Amino acid sequence: MKTTVATIDFGTSKIVTLVAENSGSQRCDIIAAGVAKYDGFIDEGWNNPSDLNEAIRRSIADAEEQSGTKIKEINVGIPGAFVRVYATQASVTLKGTDPRVTSNDVKQAFNQAAENLEDIPGVVVHSSPAWFTVDSGKRTLEPVGMKGRELKALISFVVGNRYFIDDVTTRMAEQGITVSGFFSTSAGEAMLFLNEQDRDHTSVLIDMGYLNTEIIGVEGDAIIYQKVINSGGGHIAVALADELDINLTAAEDIKRKFVYGIESGDEKFEVPGADGEKATVFTREQVKPIICKAVDEIADQIKEAIDDDFGGLGNWSSVFMTGGGMSFNRGGKEYLSGKLGRAVQETPRRTTKLNSHCFSSALGLMDLIIDTVEQQHQPASGAGGKLKDFFRSLLGG
Repeated sequence: MKTTVATIDFGTSKIVTLVAENSGSQRCDIIAAGVAKYDGFIDEGWNNPSDLNEAIRRSIADAEEQSGTKIKEINVGIPGAFVRVYATQASVTLKGTDPRVTSNDVKQAFNQAAENLEDIPGVVVHSSPAWFTVDSGKRTLEPVGMKGRELKALISFVVGNRYFIDDVTTRMAEQGITVSGFFSTSAGEAMLFLNEQDRDHTSVLIDMGYLNTEIIGVEGDAIIYQKVINSGGGHIAVALADELDINLTAAEDIKRKFVYGIESGDEKFEVPGADGEKATVFTREQVKPIICKAVDEIADQIKEAIDDDFGGLGNWSSVFMTGGGMSFNRGGKEYLSGKLGRAVQETPRRTTKLNSHCFSSALGLMDLIIDTVEQQHQPASGAGGKLKDFFRSLLGG
């Protein structure tokens, strides 16, 4: 049976509406991608709320035209700026003459952890385990059936901002569209692009967008840390525009062409003149200090977040980078590696369509929702089965 799924992802510079088909022969076939530029958001608010409805309409209309379908229901991704992540521990005493972990014990651990969020404002949109242990043994994500006296767990909750949820629900209703559900874009992105081994060792995903940069700490099936820095690729372009006294479009062009780590004295960047005026040419020596200063400021904030705020990385941990802010530049990840004092890897390509870094969050969102759809059509595994299936059945994704 074929299922059509529509999602909408709010980035800091563009809105992306995807339409995908899910069938027995193909898990996820993206048949449309509607993209509309807009002014984005910062500090949990829209930069230009009066123009947001039109940007949403353009993105959805583009996707509808490509897919030949009318979108009546849509799944919405909540960006990192509009969520808070809470990782909390729980402990459950196992009962019986031969005590073993059951699915009810896992549910009890989730319920106990959820009690710690009772006074926290917002809506829980995603909950998942980082790990379980039985009698302080080895960490696992599949504890059902294990023998012991005590089950411990670290469980993460992604809590969505109520303003975002209410505002987007209203805006969609004004366009005749029902919101099927709200999902954590960051959670989808992390699960899609970081494999199980990397997550088991605790890893970080850095998503540098146009107006902000997300630092996402991941362990097991959970985001256990998240911080949003209000600086991204757009701030590099603004620095160029200010220092060189050029327009932002020309600054963006220079930013995209800049290659990190190459010391070639004859590299030139030409900015066309206006109204027939002669073009202005800038040398690498003029451009490099401006770009590197802006990147260094962002890198300092990323390093502080990873090393001081999060502090959860070990020798086997990995750091990945995605997003359109810097990933397209040759030498970008190597330059950032030097500033962070850690090797930074490019996220792997998981799809054949839209495999550009600027679509990472939209693809992660769609993957999370397709995964949820699949699990809703499968029974929970229960004791002795794949507990990841059980989690998604229990928690709705």
